[in-house]
Amino acid sequence: MSTASALPRSAGRSPSRDGLRRAVVAAGAVVAVVGSAVGSGAFGGTPIAEAAGGALSADATLVAPAGPAFAIWSAVYAGLVALAVWQLLPAHARDARQRVTGWWVAASLLLNPAWIATVRAGRVGASVVVITALLVVLVVTFGRLVASRPSGPVEAVVVDGTVGLYLGWVSIATVANAAAWLKQAGLTAAEPAWAVVVLAVAAAVGVFTAVRSRGRLAFGAALTWGLGWVCAGRLSGPDASTAAALAAGAAAAVVAGTTAAARLRARRR
Repeated sequence: MSTASALPRSAGRSPSRDGLRRAVVAAGAVVAVVGSAVGSGAFGGTPIAEAAGGALSADATLVAPAGPAFAIWSAVYAGLVALAVWQLLPAHARDARQRVTGWWVAASLLLNPAWIATVRAGRVGASVVVITALLVVLVVTFGRLVASRPSGPVEAVVVDGTVGLYLGWVSIATVANAAAWLKQAGLTAAEPAWAVVVLAVAAAVGVFTAVRSRGRLAFGAALTWGLGWVCAGRLSGPDASTAAALAAGAAAAVVAGTTAAARLRARRR
């Protein structure tokens, strides 16, 4: 499938519109990186893990990833900066794939710091709405990228890889965020049971996406990473849960295995 045949026609779009889109994506990347620094507490204030009474800390719920899992944000932000620079290059000014995804990428870059601000304000319920919107935006972006092939290995890593990694991590982050809100709202009864159900749903979404995307590695790796660290977080400590650990470990294995199988199948065609 060629890019030209897979994407909507982009002829007739003005260079000024392309320039505006590229500028907004670049500015959004700066805003997102600054927002992440604010969220980490680098400029003072409460870090995300401690905001809202610790509702989103690594031990807040049985589906919260352990602390080391959040190191993936460094890779995501580095990729977003690289993507912003890549799409600014003159050779990509009228790139068809950027035309159908650029504004969606920009939206994701602005929703990210909006989510950080919402959590720091202690509005966990509102943060679920924001991160769900971010998830939807990334699903659309990822779907549009999957509809065509990247022009080469650099685009495959910088554009497709970054969006896939971003989506995979936000998928598990959305699950953890929603669980934190439910627990804060008082749904504490039978937490191990509903944690297993939530993790099973995450695995099902991962399997579906792996098959539909023909085994895109970045998405599968990020979701597997998140699920693996949920498992690790439930193996010990005050929030240990054998049921949740087994469910998360099984979910991680299923997503990883399906991604690998789908990729092998796609390469044989």
